[in-house]
Amino acid sequence: MDIKENNESPVLRSTELQLHDSVCARTGTLWTAVAHIITGVIGAGVLSLAWATAKLGWIGGPAALIGFAGVTLVSAFLLSDCYLFPDAVNGPLRLNSYSQAVKLYLGKTNQIVCGVFVYISLVGVGVAYTIVTATCIRAIFRSNCYHRKGHNATCSYGDKNNYFMLLFGVLQIFMSQIPNFHDMLWLSVVAAVMSFAYSSIGLGLAFGQIIEKRQIEGSVKGSPAENRGAKVWLLFQALGNIAFSYPFSIILLEIQDTLRSPPAEKQTMKKASAAAVFITTFFYLCCGCFGYAAFGDATPGNLLTGFGFYEPFWLVDFANACIVLHLVGGYQVYSQPIFAAMERVLTERYPQNKLISKFYGFKLPSSRGVTVTLSPMRLCLRTTYVVIITGVSILFPYFNEVLGVLGAVGFWPLAVYFPVEMCILQKKIPVWTRQWILLRAFSFVCLLVSVLALVGSIYGLVAAKLR
Repeated sequence: MDIKENNESPVLRSTELQLHDSVCARTGTLWTAVAHIITGVIGAGVLSLAWATAKLGWIGGPAALIGFAGVTLVSAFLLSDCYLFPDAVNGPLRLNSYSQAVKLYLGKTNQIVCGVFVYISLVGVGVAYTIVTATCIRAIFRSNCYHRKGHNATCSYGDKNNYFMLLFGVLQIFMSQIPNFHDMLWLSVVAAVMSFAYSSIGLGLAFGQIIEKRQIEGSVKGSPAENRGAKVWLLFQALGNIAFSYPFSIILLEIQDTLRSPPAEKQTMKKASAAAVFITTFFYLCCGCFGYAAFGDATPGNLLTGFGFYEPFWLVDFANACIVLHLVGGYQVYSQPIFAAMERVLTERYPQNKLISKFYGFKLPSSRGVTVTLSPMRLCLRTTYVVIITGVSILFPYFNEVLGVLGAVGFWPLAVYFPVEMCILQKKIPVWTRQWILLRAFSFVCLLVSVLALVGSIYGLVAAKLR
């Protein structure tokens, strides 16, 4: 293995990277954008939708799924128009991050507030994906145990959960060395295929359960609780779980920045968003409704790991393996914006620091001259980030509660408030006009939903921690 040190000027190196990212990398198409969106959207959240539907009932569950889909699509359309600044058609400046767009449209103060919510959401997704991955790996072991010893056997493997999280963290340390968003199309494609695979398996298993029972479970009111107060908290938490499953606003502009033009990037992004939201909503409705119809009040919090399904065990194992593969890619989709922000700040603040500016080329043996470029800064920063995420996941390993909190925290500010405010400023919509009133009303209703979901989810998280 040959090691070659790169001693180019850090300023020159930074300029080359900017030119590469801004010019050479925008080769994406409608279908690559759809792949990125589906990778980011269909993830851990889909597994909780049957549980959320069970809490909301046959009317509230599907209505909530369709409602959040509509909000997500409106948000995507508003944000895609903000890609060019200051004009959506002829703006000379491309905005390749959510926080950058908020800064230019709404000012520095709003950017700081936005940044807090963005990074909480991004970090939270990493925590959620770590928890779900460990749960899925444990489910594979349990599935094999139940197959060998019978469905009444004690096959918990609960003491292994932390071990599985650590394994996932080690894997992500290596995966996090992927340089940036533009170099991970292959990962997004694999992850998108995996998401369709396990969603389809979950749907098929639930449908098979319904046929076997010859009965549709569930009710209009949803599953009962200990008392009315507990029922209300569960309803709010269910809304948080659904909110977590949809919005992809925090990575929309990064995805749009990969698209080639012509046609205009916003046109391609709107088509990709519509296609991706339609596809995900179809799967969400199927998984949520068929899961609830199969298990009724006993619907597990995680459809494929709660062991409503025991056989065929190999299919349950395969579905959980697909989830793991998908979340490996999904973790990176949501981590790359954090990596880019940290590295950009350090490069701008310490341009002469050797640890930050140096890059090393490694020629891989028997690879016909293929060279892998590594940066000490990238290795240290990204490894530290993964270690922190893994530690937080071990402290709060509660699937439905964590998803509810994350969905509620990021839903209104990131998917609704900032896109609406940027749209009003960019299009110069006059106050008290019909369009202005509709946008404000839309934002206010979503705020109420977000607050209720957050309160219910925090209550559930605290209750789970104190048990």
